[in-house]
Amino acid sequence: MPPKKRTRVSKTSPNTDKTDDNESLSAASRKRKAANTAEVSESAGSPVFTCWLMKSEPESRFENGIDVKFGIEDLKALPDQTGCWDGVRNYQARNFMRQMKEGQQAFFYHSNCKEPGIAGVMTIVKEAYVDHTQFDKKDVHYDASSKPDNPKWSMVDVQFQRMMKRFLPLSELKKYHLQHRTNGGPLKDMALFTRARLSVQPLTSEEFDFILSLEDKEPL
Repeated sequence: MPPKKRTRVSKTSPNTDKTDDNESLSAASRKRKAANTAEVSESAGSPVFTCWLMKSEPESRFENGIDVKFGIEDLKALPDQTGCWDGVRNYQARNFMRQMKEGQQAFFYHSNCKEPGIAGVMTIVKEAYVDHTQFDKKDVHYDASSKPDNPKWSMVDVQFQRMMKRFLPLSELKKYHLQHRTNGGPLKDMALFTRARLSVQPLTSEEFDFILSLEDKEPL
């Protein structure tokens, strides 16, 4: 990945945390449904997720003189429209990234901005490996407590797939969440509302597919 254009996640404290082809999406949807049986207990009741939501900041914000802005347009502008998702400094978010498999899909979520929400879809193209920024003293994500022989933090590589047909704002997703919590529905337990501060969040295939379906509907 280009070292000066690394993907930035939504910045929060370490203990709380951040192809337009419809046919390809249909194929991916079938794969998710086929893999849906994997979303069961792997060990001691721990679920295995196959879809994700990943937050990043599309508007400029400076930390130690460095702009941590990274929106979906920045991902599109990278070579091969691919970048490393570095800088995650929350253990639960890191662990979710370590579960990710090549070919799985994730929503690119714009956070900490005027209108937060889902901007597009990307694909995991490289599974978790060592996040080099933890050892870079000039990087805002430098972690002096992490050692090369026992690194704490991981990252994955993601590739832009497509923009949403329409931007799905947080306000609309919240309306569905509240409806589904009352009457039942796929977004009733969505992590965006139950684990809101996490920058990397798991989605069930039902949640992912329902959200995809919203882009063809009028805003709620």
